[in-house]
Amino acid sequence: MSKIHPAAENRYQYQDRGVHHHQLEDAHDVNPSVLTVWKRSSMSFQGTDGFTVFDNEGILTFRVDNYSRKNCGVRKGLVLMDGAGRALLTLKPQVLSMQDQWNAYRGDYGCAKSPKSSRVFTMRNTGSGLFGRGNKSEATAEVFMGSETTSPTPDFRIEGCFRRRNCKIRSSSGQLVANVARKRVNNTVMLGEDVFSLVVQPGFDRDLIMAFVIVLDRICGKPLTPILCS
Repeated sequence: MSKIHPAAENRYQYQDRGVHHHQLEDAHDVNPSVLTVWKRSSMSFQGTDGFTVFDNEGILTFRVDNYSRKNCGVRKGLVLMDGAGRALLTLKPQVLSMQDQWNAYRGDYGCAKSPKSSRVFTMRNTGSGLFGRGNKSEATAEVFMGSETTSPTPDFRIEGCFRRRNCKIRSSSGQLVANVARKRVNNTVMLGEDVFSLVVQPGFDRDLIMAFVIVLDRICGKPLTPILCS
C-alpha cells in the first residue's frame, strides 16, 4: 500500500453548538492531517462498496463496508467505522427528501429508528456544483450541526466539485476546514478518481469530516448510478 497512503497524518476534533465529539488525541498537533481515501471496501466480497482510509504509515484509519448501490441496503444506513471496526457514525438518507438530505447519528443504529437526540449533523445538497457545473466559490452543500436544523446559517459549507475530487469544506466564518484533491504519486503521476487525498486542518474532527465525504459521495454520484435517497 506504499503508493496509496499519504505522507503526513494527525488527529483532531471539532466542537460547536455544544455537540460533543472525540477528544483531541494530541493537544500539540499543529499540522494538517493528510489522509488517503480509497473508494474500495476493506471487505473483498463481490457486491460490496465502501471506503478504506489510511494514515501516513499505511494503517487503516476508517472503514465503510458491506453496502452496495445495487440494493436497498443503504436505506438502513452507512456506518462509518474506525480501523478496528468500531462504529463511529451512522449516515442515513432523509425519507422523501427533495434536497438529497442525509442525517448522521452517533453509533450504529442499522435498521433501528435513530433518535433525533442522537443526531450529529444534517447535510443538504444546495446547488449544481456538486455535479461539476457550479462556480467554485458557490456553496454546493451545507451542513447543520446538532439535532435542530432551523438555523438559517449552516455550520459548514462545501465548495467546488466533489465528483472531480476538487472541493473545499469551510466553516460558517469562511475558515478552511478541509479539502479534497486527486492523489498524486509524484509530480507527473496522478492516481485515478477512486483514490484521493483528504486534508483536515488542525482543530477539526477527522471522524466528522470523513462522514461529510461519505455523504458527498452519495449525493453526487456519477451518471447512471442509482442513488437511494428515501
